[in-house]
Amino acid sequence: MSKAISQVPIAINEPVRTYEPGSPEVKNLISTYQKMWNEKVEIPMIIGGKEVKSDEKVRLESPQDHQHDLGFFYRGNASHIDQAIEAALAAKPKWNALGWEQRISIFLKAADLIAGPYRDRINAATMIGQSKNVHQAEIDSACELIDFLRFNAEFMTEMYSEQPVSDNGIWNRVEYRPLEGFCFALTPFNFTAIAGNLPSCMAMLGNVVVWKASDKQIYAASVIMEVFKEAGLPDGVINLVFSPGKETADKVLTHPDFAGLHFTGSTAVFQSMWKKIGENIHNYKSYPRIVGETGGKDFVIAHTSADVDAVATALVRGAFEYQGQKCSAASRAYIPQSLWAKVKEALAAQLRTVKVGTPEDPSNFVNAVIDKASFEKCKGYIDRANASSDAKVIFGGKCDGSKGWFVEPTIIETTNPKYESMVEEIFGPILTIYVYEDEKWTETLKLVDTTSPYSLTGSVFARDRYVIDEAFKALENASGNFYINDKPTGAVVGQQPFGGGRASGTNDKAGSKMNLLRWVSVRSIKETFVSPKDYKYPYLG
Repeated sequence: MSKAISQVPIAINEPVRTYEPGSPEVKNLISTYQKMWNEKVEIPMIIGGKEVKSDEKVRLESPQDHQHDLGFFYRGNASHIDQAIEAALAAKPKWNALGWEQRISIFLKAADLIAGPYRDRINAATMIGQSKNVHQAEIDSACELIDFLRFNAEFMTEMYSEQPVSDNGIWNRVEYRPLEGFCFALTPFNFTAIAGNLPSCMAMLGNVVVWKASDKQIYAASVIMEVFKEAGLPDGVINLVFSPGKETADKVLTHPDFAGLHFTGSTAVFQSMWKKIGENIHNYKSYPRIVGETGGKDFVIAHTSADVDAVATALVRGAFEYQGQKCSAASRAYIPQSLWAKVKEALAAQLRTVKVGTPEDPSNFVNAVIDKASFEKCKGYIDRANASSDAKVIFGGKCDGSKGWFVEPTIIETTNPKYESMVEEIFGPILTIYVYEDEKWTETLKLVDTTSPYSLTGSVFARDRYVIDEAFKALENASGNFYINDKPTGAVVGQQPFGGGRASGTNDKAGSKMNLLRWVSVRSIKETFVSPKDYKYPYLG
């Protein structure tokens, strides 16, 4: 056991590489991309530290070229979920008994591996499997995942050091125990960093995990497990399965040792899982922790005092980076009538320079949406807008699925503030704009607050400080992350804790100590140095 009160290295956000044209860093990354693109991969599940295969092989596709053969992964079934749970529970006693310094060293080493020898590999896997350009891959699969690992280590030690006061003759302290049982991480396709953080932050605190990655993120997920293994993660602490979602949930959420759910995905899936947990509450040894970050219908509202070019840039970046496939993406905007002509002109000028294509060409700002279902969904919104009497496509609108799932950055203008694409989450490169009358600023704030069931991110653009304060107060519950004169995307670990309420989730703030508190069970200890020897208190005489 440790005989010291250790301090972890101070966490600093990982510098983002710029990948300027012709630079060695972009040449190395594209070279790695091309090498991995031409390989045929075979990706097994990892259960109890062992590679596990099945009889069912599933073809891996790349969104930018769905005809290209990347290889395959092995589909799991109910028996593999049972194996993963058993492996996690078998690993638990030894992992729980390991000193926190030893646990944390594994994940700090993983961060350094990603920052160094694995950086190009994890970025390239994300570019190939999830169609992210060099910049989006860098800020996600490299920098944000590194930040999660390093900052969570620091947050953990801060949490452990928070102790109660003690009275004379008494020593009070608290112990931050891992949860009793196993935890379940269900991760999305759109962020490799989220896929790495959800299981690892729970494991860092001494928990054991069954992790189901999205089918669309399996390539990068397999690289994450490579990193964890090289960093020294013991067998069975994190078990990666590729079983169907419903079958996995049915097994995991009915198990008596189920202790916690860490989820990022759709609102409908999260609500169905919460319902199943409720139906099985009498079966569990303890009340499970439920943490979820789900959808968003994120807004930008501009005041008449706003800077036109700043608004236009925020909309282009906020709506179209990573094809709008961020739960924080700007997908509805409210522009005052007096600024609309200038904002529209500025948007047009910027969008004319935007290139769409494969991530292999670093000059492409927009790449492919994740799959055919997403492509068809986006195309449906565009087709209905073209046929609508209260909406019209003013920029973009072209779709080409012949080789990859490419949807042009699209802006819809509507005269109906409750038009479908102002209300519903699309998760694609489609922004809808409602132009409001200047004098209806206050009424429009109410509209922003009540239009969507979500409450994840939002932005206000204004120079007038009284106006900013009014929006800040009126939109108090409209977003968990609120931005002033900036796009509503790009939360940085340790700087802007991320999460929202309402239909957007439990607001447990990834990238902060608040989230880690959910994965421990606190035991209070009171030690009395000299125990009383008589039951009588002074008032008894």
